[in-house]
Amino acid sequence: MNPPETNRRREVFAAAPHRMMMFGGALQLVLTLLLWGLELLGRYTAFSTPAWQVPGLWGHGFFMLYTLFSFFIFGFLMTTYPRWMGGGEVPRSDYVRSFSWMIGALPLLYLGLFLHRGLMAAGVAALLIGWLLGLRALWRVYREAPAADKRYENLLNLYLAVAAIGMLVYGVGLVLHSTMAYRLAMTLGLWGFLVPLLLTVAHRMMPFFSDCVLEGYRRVQPFPLLQLLVAAAFLRLLLATLGADAWLLLADLPLLLGSAWLSLRWGLVRSFAVPLLAVLHVAFLWLPIGMALFVIQDLAWLLSWPVPLGQAPLHALGIGFVTGMTIAMATRVTLGHSGRELRLDAFTAWLYAGVNLAALLRITAELPGLGMVAGLSTNLLAAAVWLLCLLPWALRYGWIYWTP
Repeated sequence: MNPPETNRRREVFAAAPHRMMMFGGALQLVLTLLLWGLELLGRYTAFSTPAWQVPGLWGHGFFMLYTLFSFFIFGFLMTTYPRWMGGGEVPRSDYVRSFSWMIGALPLLYLGLFLHRGLMAAGVAALLIGWLLGLRALWRVYREAPAADKRYENLLNLYLAVAAIGMLVYGVGLVLHSTMAYRLAMTLGLWGFLVPLLLTVAHRMMPFFSDCVLEGYRRVQPFPLLQLLVAAAFLRLLLATLGADAWLLLADLPLLLGSAWLSLRWGLVRSFAVPLLAVLHVAFLWLPIGMALFVIQDLAWLLSWPVPLGQAPLHALGIGFVTGMTIAMATRVTLGHSGRELRLDAFTAWLYAGVNLAALLRITAELPGLGMVAGLSTNLLAAAVWLLCLLPWALRYGWIYWTP
């Protein structure tokens, strides 16, 4: 590619925050599961893989919680904050600087995972710097915007701050090799960051999207219910941190009932008339499904029932809800902001169906007697389906971010 063409591509790539940030997310969709897939190959086959410098659970958890979805989240929020609040756009220098630190952290993180925890800690520090630069850019838009109602942004700013704390805690864990710090970072990342953030974005956007395309639609957006569900998520964070398993039902049951009610009132059934809308509703449905599994687990613990669900509830949330919502939102933003028709084509629909299949397989892997299918690990099959579906998505939509 000649220099003028290269410069033009760079200009296109840096033309909007969602282009750079969501490209980073598309890259991580593939790299994080390639990494985990290699680890699973080492566990379930004769394939030899290099040892990690941190336990697999804590390494995999950090990459999923803090390095994958973070790019998509900043790409989305840097695009929507100015529109939601009628404020100025995020300056190019701000989002380029944030992206540069975050993407530059990845080689340190991956190399450090195999070579030395100190190198990985340096990667966490670089990621945190990029995160704080992005948060500062959003804060400037928030502070200067004229909108009187900033309730959603107040909550979102809180979650982004919690995520920064989670990264810092994980970095400390790497230095001290502390299981307690690793575990706290995972809890902060899930219940103080990803779950409440995506719940809040869904509450803000899904009724709006539905109202745009469904005739006679009536918006239902009770903000007190959102506040209750966010409080329940943070209560779960606190209880899990304290090891108070006997009380988790107090947080899980409201999250189950509230999210199930919202799913129905937002028009889950009607959404199937518009496939691009339906994928959002299906993704949100995984939140009450995951919480129902957590509630079953809570009751089994309290009543000493033999119901071993293992990590099934966690992966219903992580793959079904978090990944599903992220991909659905990213697809919509990418199509809309690249001048393409807001329509879910058959190719993307099949890829999205594969994400749901990966969630089902990963849940199945935790159930007694279903961990192996035809001599293959169901866990490994779930990772393979993830890659087979999200690699084509990343290639297709990742290219759009470089395209005028």
